[in-house]
Amino acid sequence: MSSSTALSGQSPIAETAPLSLCAREPHVPADRLVAEMVPPPRFDSVRFDTYVPDPNQRSQIEAVKVLSDFAAGLGGAHASGSGRRKWFGRKPSAPSAPRGVYLDGGYGVGKTHLLASLWHATPAEPALKAFGTFVELTNLVGALGFQQTVKTLSGHRLLCIDEFELDDPGDTVLVSSLLSRLVEAGVALAATSNTLPGKLGEGRFAAADFLREIQGLSSHFRPLRIDGEDYRHRGLPEAPPPYSDEQVTRAAYATEGASLDDFPSLLDHLARVHPSRYGALTDGLRAVCLTEVQPVPDQSTALRLVVLADRLYDREVPVLASGLPFDRLFSEEMLNGGYRKKYFRAISRLTALARDAKDLVAK
Repeated sequence: MSSSTALSGQSPIAETAPLSLCAREPHVPADRLVAEMVPPPRFDSVRFDTYVPDPNQRSQIEAVKVLSDFAAGLGGAHASGSGRRKWFGRKPSAPSAPRGVYLDGGYGVGKTHLLASLWHATPAEPALKAFGTFVELTNLVGALGFQQTVKTLSGHRLLCIDEFELDDPGDTVLVSSLLSRLVEAGVALAATSNTLPGKLGEGRFAAADFLREIQGLSSHFRPLRIDGEDYRHRGLPEAPPPYSDEQVTRAAYATEGASLDDFPSLLDHLARVHPSRYGALTDGLRAVCLTEVQPVPDQSTALRLVVLADRLYDREVPVLASGLPFDRLFSEEMLNGGYRKKYFRAISRLTALARDAKDLVAK
């Protein structure tokens, strides 16, 4: 569909055409991957005192205290037992003492807020703390190599891993080995996931392999359960229905820094860009406008879309779309399969970004 067709012959409001994600092929140097391992812009200003626990969920209140104590215990604790002794109450030489905390809970209970708050509260220079998603961590290993990644991160005080997911046995072995080496080097660990460490392999392919590797990983973490509803839907209006192609196109032309792509073409383009570059793909964008949203055709495409949704959510980029609503992106088979947690997270985040995009459409 051409822009002129969508605009029904009317002149675009802006003088320049919108950007296109499909025209971007970013190349990201390895040093940028390391430098960008900080909480995303959405979580720049979050702190423990800005987290608003649900008064009906005691676990949320307790999580703030536990993590605050954990951060305080990391002051000067790298490669020594001082911080570990303060928080866990064990002797520093105890080999079984976990060197991290694992935030387990459903979608939208504030796990990433708490993880970013831990990063901010830990008394160390930003260069000595790393924060990234599980996918970003595996991409870092792919860019630097395993030994160089160990060397780069071993001097850190803290490594925070958001959305801890194990999607194949290769990644399981890779991350298990990496975290073991970092624990030996004295790096404290913190992670979020929707599933307890010992349960991550359930409902996935090669579950026996997953569980065997994950049992070794789980010993590094103290699980901390966080119960509650998805705050993105707590007392908020329903996501707006999709707009027309014409409305989306006109909004893209009227919004400086907006991109405009048809959804099927974007999905094809994502297959040609490594997921480690999806953050760079969104550099400088103020809004993403998509036409012809339709169900994703297969699992590989769906998983790439999940990564893009995470990067857009991290950067608070509104998403305006026509076609099907976002809760119909994934088939019932996908939503009931082994990657269902990822798909529900993507739906939740895209719905939040769709709400943010409402003001882009002229009244």
